[in-house]
Amino acid sequence: MKLWEKGITLNKAIEDFTVGRDRELDLYLAPFDILGSMAHIIMLESVGLLEKEELQVLLAKLKELYRIAESGNFVIEDGVEDVHSQVELMLTKELGDFGKKIHSGRSRNDQVLLDLKLFTRNAISEIVENTSVLIDILLQRSKETKEILMPGYTHLQIAMPSSFGLWFGAYAESLTDDLQLLHSSFKITNQNPLGSAAGYGSSFPLNRQMTTNLLGFENMNYNVVYAQMGRGKVEKIVSFAMANLAATISKLAFDVCLFMSQNFNFVSLPAEFTTGSSIMPHKKNPDVFELIRARCNKLQGIPNQISLITNNLPSGYFRDLQMVKEIFLPMFCELNDCIKIVALALKNMSVNTHLLEDEKYDYIFSVEEVNKLVLQGIPFREAYKQVSTQIEKNEFKPEKKVAHTHAGSIGNLCIDKISAKKATLIKNFGFEQIENSISELLK
Repeated sequence: MKLWEKGITLNKAIEDFTVGRDRELDLYLAPFDILGSMAHIIMLESVGLLEKEELQVLLAKLKELYRIAESGNFVIEDGVEDVHSQVELMLTKELGDFGKKIHSGRSRNDQVLLDLKLFTRNAISEIVENTSVLIDILLQRSKETKEILMPGYTHLQIAMPSSFGLWFGAYAESLTDDLQLLHSSFKITNQNPLGSAAGYGSSFPLNRQMTTNLLGFENMNYNVVYAQMGRGKVEKIVSFAMANLAATISKLAFDVCLFMSQNFNFVSLPAEFTTGSSIMPHKKNPDVFELIRARCNKLQGIPNQISLITNNLPSGYFRDLQMVKEIFLPMFCELNDCIKIVALALKNMSVNTHLLEDEKYDYIFSVEEVNKLVLQGIPFREAYKQVSTQIEKNEFKPEKKVAHTHAGSIGNLCIDKISAKKATLIKNFGFEQIENSISELLK
């Protein structure tokens, strides 16, 4: 079944090629397609395009289909082109011809636009939830290890004292900024395209504000041509925000791989979190972080792929956009998997509490010694020369202590400030309001 069928049998090879992976990928969209249909028919009844009795029967059946989709048991049958066709087919099989009325005033174009936005909005909320948990774990580890010093590096050369608390906290704040970018992409996503039809509106007196409210959107894409132009653009913007988050996790994974090597010996994982070698009995490899790094690096390529598909398209709908689904929809699951595994591993990670007892790290305290001399009244450049001379003569014997107190330093990690920034940001997404709207729709 195809919504656009006119009684002409399509060449089988052409059909297979044009449908592509839609039957598989549209299963991601099934619950959201049903929610969109529910909001749409409530609106149709309000403008006189459905009878009240028809609406009640259709809503009852759509709620049943929604439960099936949510449980993962929704199936797109062989010969059915996509999720939109499958939903309409199931309605007409059970309810007869008035099941076909759900398509009045819309096109597959604005249906898929709506499905993608509802899916993306929901998927972002899951990413935010998992990232929030990871940030909390990083902040807890930061608090636990705030007194444990480690070397800081520039150019991969030992530079100045750092701490494990500072290192864990750095990634917590970095992820918080990543959520800020994701919030911006969420605001762009959270706009209703339904009612734009094929991109040029409808002669029916559609109430677009009603469907916007029913589905919990913050506002709508007002211009119907722009609503259609948003296909591909929204996915690209969201994927850039997701790639940014993936980049932070990739950097963290690289740090862990480096720090777990025997040359560094900064951190370790329990044996059950590592893998071995088929010929070297001593090996405990950080494969999990290597795979996290690779997966997150792969995710960073997705915005570029979407750009290459969409950049040379003029306004209006084109089938090229079907290809965006193939790389965009699975992105969320892969990033969520990485976030969850990182959280689990960091929770169980041990740090080396006696790291700086090794003499090779003595020189990281050189700036501390220079600053002590400056506090005694010696000009900085002169103090720098004195300590430099001690190092050249191998006479440098540091006191391995630091007394940093300014905001964000070793002695003042601002953990509570980062946590508060994260909490405010998550509240601003407004997930609760969206959940309330969807709950009302499903009553």
